[in-house]
Amino acid sequence: MDRSMDLPLRLLNGLLMAACLLLAALASASGAHAQAGGAFAQNGTPHIRASLAAETPTPAAGETVTLAIVMRPDKGWHGYWENPGDAGAGMRVAWDLPEGVKAGSFRYPVPERLLIAGLMNHVYEHDYAVLLDVTLPAGLAKGTRLPIRGKAQWLACTDSICVPEQGEIATTLTIGDGAIRPGDRALFDGFRAALPRPLDQQASYAAQDGRIAIAVPYPAAAPVSEPWFFAQTPQRVRYAEPQRARRMGDALVIEMQASDGAATDGVIEGVLAISPGVALQIRAAPGTVPSGGAWVDGGGDMAASGGLSLAGVLLALGGAFLGGLVLNIMPCVFPILSLKAISLAKAGGDQRQARGEALAYTAGILLTCLALGALMLAIRAGGAQIGWAFQLQDPRVIALLLVLMVAITLNLAGAFEIGTIGVGQGKAGQGGHVGAFWTGILAAFVATPCTGPFMGAAMGAALVLPWPLALTVFAGLGLGLATPFIAIAFVPALRRLMPRPGGWMTRFRRIMAVPMGLTALGLAWLLSRQLGTGGIALGAALALVTVVLLVLLGRRQRLGHVTPRAAGALALVLLGTAAIAAPPLVRSDRPATGAALAGEPFNAARLAALRAEKRPVFLYFTADWCLTCKVNEANAIDRAEVRRAFERGNVAVMVGDWTNADPAISRFLEEHGRSGVPLYLHYAPGAAQPAALPQVLTPAMLTALVKN
Repeated sequence: MDRSMDLPLRLLNGLLMAACLLLAALASASGAHAQAGGAFAQNGTPHIRASLAAETPTPAAGETVTLAIVMRPDKGWHGYWENPGDAGAGMRVAWDLPEGVKAGSFRYPVPERLLIAGLMNHVYEHDYAVLLDVTLPAGLAKGTRLPIRGKAQWLACTDSICVPEQGEIATTLTIGDGAIRPGDRALFDGFRAALPRPLDQQASYAAQDGRIAIAVPYPAAAPVSEPWFFAQTPQRVRYAEPQRARRMGDALVIEMQASDGAATDGVIEGVLAISPGVALQIRAAPGTVPSGGAWVDGGGDMAASGGLSLAGVLLALGGAFLGGLVLNIMPCVFPILSLKAISLAKAGGDQRQARGEALAYTAGILLTCLALGALMLAIRAGGAQIGWAFQLQDPRVIALLLVLMVAITLNLAGAFEIGTIGVGQGKAGQGGHVGAFWTGILAAFVATPCTGPFMGAAMGAALVLPWPLALTVFAGLGLGLATPFIAIAFVPALRRLMPRPGGWMTRFRRIMAVPMGLTALGLAWLLSRQLGTGGIALGAALALVTVVLLVLLGRRQRLGHVTPRAAGALALVLLGTAAIAAPPLVRSDRPATGAALAGEPFNAARLAALRAEKRPVFLYFTADWCLTCKVNEANAIDRAEVRRAFERGNVAVMVGDWTNADPAISRFLEEHGRSGVPLYLHYAPGAAQPAALPQVLTPAMLTALVKN
C-alpha cells in the first residue's frame, strides 16, 4: 500500500484524543460549584442547610445581580415550594440590606409531589436553589462593600415529623466590573434550568360543575408525559385529586377538581409540569376552553418513552438517518469525506480491504456520534443548557481542529509524509483500517455543525427521549453519514464504478488540499469571531508553528532522514497543549452578536413585547460555525428585496447568535423541539404559535411572509 497517501494518523489520533479529553473536562466543569459567599448560623444542626450565593461577587454599580438561596436537605427530609399544598409552609426571609439595595421576589424551581395520608405536598427532596434578583444603586465607587443578610425561616419535614428551622443567610458583594466566573456561570445556569419557563402567551380556563379546565397553548407535535398543574393561586383546586390532560390541536388542556367554594373568576397562576425537564409558568384568565381531543393518558397513543408515540420515535430515528445521509453532500463535510474516497480508490478490486475499511470508518463515526450525544446528555443532566455541536462553541476545540486541518492540508499538498516518521512499519497492513477509523471520527466531529434537512427535528426529539432511545437517534445519524461508503464497499456494482488506482490519485490529492485549506481558514475566522482580535493572532500563531514544524519534517524526509518518535510526540504534545491552554488567556473582544446582520439580538422579554404589540416577527437562530446558516443569510436573509419587504410589512427581525454558548438560546431551541441551528420562526400577528420555516431558505419564502 502507498503509505504516502495515508492520513497523518498519529497527528490525527493525538489531537482528537486531546479534543476528547477537553470535552470530558467540559462535562465535569458543568457541575462545578460557585463559591457561596454565605454562611449559615443557627443553634443546633439543621436538617436543611441554607446558604446564600451570588452569581458574581463583584457586580457593577446600578446593575442587577442574581442571588441563590441554596437549600440542602438531609436524606429523608424535604423542604417546601412557595405553595406547600395541603400541608407545610414555604420559606420566609426578613432582609437586612444596605441603603438603596432592593431585593426582588423569589423564583422557585419546579416542585415534586409527595402524597402522605391523602394530603398532597409540593416539596423538594433534594438540593435546590431559590433565586432572586437584587438591584444595586448607581454611583457606588468600585471597592464598596455591600453586606447582604437575611433571617430565613423554613420548614423541614420527613414523612412523619416536621421541624421549624431558621438561620441567617449572608454574603458580601463588592462593587466591581460585574464579571462572572465560568464556574459561577455554570452553577447558576443549572439553577435557572430547574425553573419553569415563562409562557409568553395567555392561557385560559373555564370552571363548571365543580371542575376547572385550563387550556395552555402548546404545539401539537411537542411531547407530553404525565403533565401536572401546581397551582400557585391558593384555594382554587384540590391538590390531591387526580388530574387529566387532553390534547386538542395546539392546546394542552388540564382538567382538575375545584376546591369547595372556589372563585370562578380572577386569574389562576401556577406551574404546568409537562414532562421531565419541561415545565411552564402560566397565568390563566377566564375564557374559552376547547372540547374534545385525545386523552394523554389514554394508553394507546402515548408511549412510556417521554410521551412520544412509537411512530414518533421511529420518525425521529428516520429523520436522523436521512439527516446523516444528506450530510455527505454538505460542504463542511466534503473535504473530510474526500479522504475516504481516496482510500476506497486505493483499495481498487480488493473486496476484503474495502469492506474492512468501510466497517472501520463506520465504527469511528458511530463511536463519535454516540460519545458526543452521551456527553451532551450528561452535561444537560448537570443543569447546563447546551445543544448539538456544543463542542464548537469552545474556542479550545476550534484551536485543536485548526492545527489538525492545517496538518492535513500540508499532508495532502505533499509537504510531508507520515509514513517515514520513525515509528516503525510493523502495522503497515493495518494502516488502512486505522486510518479509516480515525477518518470516521474526524468526519463525525466536523459534521456536527451542519444541520441539514430532516436532522433538526430529530436532534430536538432526542433531547426529550429516555437516554437509551436518545442514543439510538444519535446512532441513526452516524449510520446515515456512513451509509454511502458501506454501500460502495459491500455492493460490487457500485464499487466497480470507482476509478482504478493510478496517477490521477496524486492529482486529486493535491486538489483536495484546497478545500481542506479553506476549512482551516474557516476555523481561523471562527476563532477570531469567538475571541476577537486576540483570536486572529492565536490562530495565525498556531497555524504558523504547525506549518514550520511540518515543512521542516518534510525537508528531513526528502533528505532521507528519519525523525525520532520522541521528537514527533513532543511536538504533538506542545501543539495540543498550546491549542488548549492559550484560548482562555486571549482577551475576548468579539463584536456584538448579530452586528453584521439586520436585526436586534434575541431577547425573550423583547420578543414577548413585540408579540403583545401584534407586530409580525421574523426570528432566526444562527452560528458562525453553521455553514447552512451562513448560506441562508447570504442568499436569502441579507438581501435587499427581503429588507424592503420586511420594512414594508413592519416585520421585526430578531437574531439569536449561538456561536458562543448561550443558555437562553439553548432553552428556547429546546422549547421548539430543536437542539441546534438553524431555526427560522415567523410570528404572525395574533397567531398562537410561530410558523417554522424550512432549513433552506429562498428570498421568495421570506418576502411571501409579508404578503400572507
